[in-house]
Amino acid sequence: MKPEILYEDESLIACVKPAGMPAQGTKSNDEDMISILKNYLYDRGDTDEEPYIAAIHRLDRPVGGIMLFAKNREIAAKLTDQVMAQDMVKYYQAVLTGTLPDFEGEMVDYLLHDTKTNLTRVVKKGVKGAKRAVLYYEVLDEFETDGGPLTYVLIELVTGRHHQIRAQMAAHGAGIWGDTKYNHLFRGKKQGKAQIGLYASRLEFTHPVTGERIILKKEPEGEAFDVIELDEE
Repeated sequence: MKPEILYEDESLIACVKPAGMPAQGTKSNDEDMISILKNYLYDRGDTDEEPYIAAIHRLDRPVGGIMLFAKNREIAAKLTDQVMAQDMVKYYQAVLTGTLPDFEGEMVDYLLHDTKTNLTRVVKKGVKGAKRAVLYYEVLDEFETDGGPLTYVLIELVTGRHHQIRAQMAAHGAGIWGDTKYNHLFRGKKQGKAQIGLYASRLEFTHPVTGERIILKKEPEGEAFDVIELDEE
């Protein structure tokens, strides 16, 4: 597979991760983004050795969109520092089954990740192991369908907790379309490689070498977002 490259230089590479593809190697041995990028650089003749590729942030397997990778350890460390300092800004577009109380707002919750089940749930502040999770949202549109209301939102992810957007939206009564882990409307169905209605559509960061502010965009695509396009017709 040839990756869809949005930005590349000698220090880093940003590309589009297809929904359903893991960001890095899994026990299933399915094709993953890190392997694809390493093969891409090797086949291009950039190096005679295995290229260095490090993911700076993660996207869940059923989530598509922009991912950023470093080509060496020094750049990886500098970009990771930006993530920790919340200087790297990540925006998502999402299709929700349900409605939100306001057309824009902030969600602040405390999330607890269960490593045995690989699920995250919203808990009360002060629960041991719980981490503060923050995001901002803006409603872009709402649709009435035979299956109930759908809401199309833009989300700025402030903290990057495990399954954060998926867990928070579900806890607030508007789960991600197609999400079999958190949305009760889809629970019990097989997720497999299917896409959910969540897409990393914009990424902003400071180039660790040039100091330039880089802004990358990619409009959502796939089955989950076809749902709202059909309802617009």
